[in-house]
Amino acid sequence: MSDLSLSPAAIHAACCGAGAAALDMREPPGPIAAEGPVADPEAFVRRDGEGLCHLDLMAENIHCADCIRKIERGLLALPGVTAARINLSLRRIAITWREGMVAPVALVEAVTRLGYSAAPFDPGILDEKTKAADRELLRCLGVAGFAAGNIMLLSVAVWAGNAADMDSATRDLFHWVSALIALPAVAYAGRPFFRSAWGALRHRAMNMDVPISLGILLASGMSLLETMHGATHAYFDAAVTLLFFLLCGRYLDRQARARARSAAEHLLALTAVGATLIEADGRRRAVSVRDLRPGMRVAAAAGDRIPGDGIIASGSSELDNSLLTGETMPVLVAPGDQVFAGALNRAAPLEIEITAAGEDSFLAGIARLMSAAEQGRARYVRLADRIARFYAPFVHLMAAATFLGWFFLSEAGLRGALMVAVAVLIITCPCALALAVPVVQVVATGQLLRRGVLVKTPDALEKLAAIDTIVFDKTGTLTEGRPRLINGAEIPAAQLRLAGALARTSRHPLAQALAMAAGEVVPTASAIEERPGAGLAGIVEGREVRLGSRAFCGLAKDESGDDGAMEIWLAVEGRAPQRFVFADRPRADAAAVVAALKRRGYRLALLSGDRPAVVVRIAGELGIEDWRAACLPAEKVAALEAWTRAGAKILMVGDGLNDAPALAAGFVSMSPASAAAVSQTAADLLFQGQHLSPVLLALRIARLAGRLVKQNFTLAILYNLGAVPIAIAGLAPPLIAAVAMSSSSLLVTANAFRLWALRAGDSQP
Repeated sequence: MSDLSLSPAAIHAACCGAGAAALDMREPPGPIAAEGPVADPEAFVRRDGEGLCHLDLMAENIHCADCIRKIERGLLALPGVTAARINLSLRRIAITWREGMVAPVALVEAVTRLGYSAAPFDPGILDEKTKAADRELLRCLGVAGFAAGNIMLLSVAVWAGNAADMDSATRDLFHWVSALIALPAVAYAGRPFFRSAWGALRHRAMNMDVPISLGILLASGMSLLETMHGATHAYFDAAVTLLFFLLCGRYLDRQARARARSAAEHLLALTAVGATLIEADGRRRAVSVRDLRPGMRVAAAAGDRIPGDGIIASGSSELDNSLLTGETMPVLVAPGDQVFAGALNRAAPLEIEITAAGEDSFLAGIARLMSAAEQGRARYVRLADRIARFYAPFVHLMAAATFLGWFFLSEAGLRGALMVAVAVLIITCPCALALAVPVVQVVATGQLLRRGVLVKTPDALEKLAAIDTIVFDKTGTLTEGRPRLINGAEIPAAQLRLAGALARTSRHPLAQALAMAAGEVVPTASAIEERPGAGLAGIVEGREVRLGSRAFCGLAKDESGDDGAMEIWLAVEGRAPQRFVFADRPRADAAAVVAALKRRGYRLALLSGDRPAVVVRIAGELGIEDWRAACLPAEKVAALEAWTRAGAKILMVGDGLNDAPALAAGFVSMSPASAAAVSQTAADLLFQGQHLSPVLLALRIARLAGRLVKQNFTLAILYNLGAVPIAIAGLAPPLIAAVAMSSSSLLVTANAFRLWALRAGDSQP
């Protein structure tokens, strides 16, 4: 039977436990320089105590799958590096290596040698650099658009006057004026592409900005050469308009990724940025949340957000935890209660002793798990990576072959061959392929998090879409996990008060339920003795009182049969024993969810460690025909393994300590946020709230996400199959190639955002 409170231990086991150890990120010790690598990255290394070190770097100029492939391959080639993974949305490089095998500064140097900026990851600095890059893109876009419009006016005049018949002096003048507008505009507006390409070439590497830059420069250079020789045609309008559309695509792509960025990162932006620190002498001063450390005491006024995880030291209030749990009802808190960063204090001032802040907080742990889930090594991600590994070299070879073919086998000449090769370089940029999987993962995990489902593992959604069997635990999963006294009206008030006096001293779930039913006004118990597995004994109002099992209270075993009810007995000197009967109610929507799952064709089963009489009653209420009672953890695992050998793909849903092995044995697993810490660590997904409908929601989104990933792969492949031959045939000038390349990226992004159309009611039974 599980405690339904959201304990700090459970939270940190789920967010910072063994399953997420490699993603653990502590608060950096100080600010990071905005430009260039940090002098001593050693200060940002986290060690897990088992010989592994972790470092998160940020690299703003990562744009595509080819960038990811080169950086990861370069890092994995270093001695001792066991893992290197890039989150394209966050531009984060997560590195794990064996201590003593490689210096942290060598990791930074390895990334910079490949032509990418590298510095320890800091969300604030990254956000500033991202905004600065967006502003620069807008300025470049404005310059390119202004230049393209003016050059187009001059070009229209040349076209309208028939360039071949126009006076050569007038035509040359128009071409030179176009050159004077175009060349400075290309030099300024092309900087985002040129810098990235030069950074790669300088370190003897390649990225997809190299062919783009090459295409822009070739188009501009060929037009200048034609103008210098007084040729009839120049293509400054095409070169600048090409740059304009490339910048449009790059800016829209960045905005789409920003919108798709992890919902958890957006949640972090809603947390407090400052705190009111209470000094030892009682004075108060404002500090940054980054400066908070465990043991500090802070004040939170009504209307403030809690700045860090902690324990309430003084004050009582109501907290809005919707940012964390999705539950809109306020929660009453008092001294000794646990609170979490991001919760909104609605009623009265509080003083809180900090236990974790910044990157150690519960909310930051969610962000780390979300980041891992969004960019993990799921099957489709691995497939995209394998394709990208061979794609870039193939593109360059194909462009070179196209140039040679047109130059030697046609009458197009040098200019015509170059223009066709430029179109091939641009139209084959694998941006759509790079976005096919990550954008769907980001949107899907964000949608689930906003509705109270946390995706913890990279391939959870992919596996969830493939399941055909769902196995439930009973207590705390199908039921609320909170037993309630159901025969209170039949019990004399004096008996209830005596039982409450002992019950309030125990943490047993039935004792807690009895104490709640007895109320606050109960006698004081003394000489209390708790006997594990039996019950409580003590002195209340001068009489010996026992509260516990039937045998502990001196009663013989009931031979009339087990009625399936949970019970506690009260034995008081001089009185007949009193039975207290409890029931654990199914979750409010459990029956409807079970019925909906059966309609959708899933096979359902119930495995419980509880007594047969209890299990059969719950299974009957919910309509689950396949059930097993009194299951030990090993028996649950054995049942799952047997079904798996028979070909079943199992979703295991459980919450108790005894469910952890079964959660690990399932094909994929879910656990309520109220679950035991070890179960939260073992589960692939966690869901909040008192309802079971998040299981339906996760299944629906997983299946839709799987379809969208396949559609995106299809769109990207069809685009290349159709566009590349057209470009090689010379039917797509560079301008059209730029529009096509940008449109393909936006198309797969827009397709992923169909997940936003999923209505809240779609997850209801």
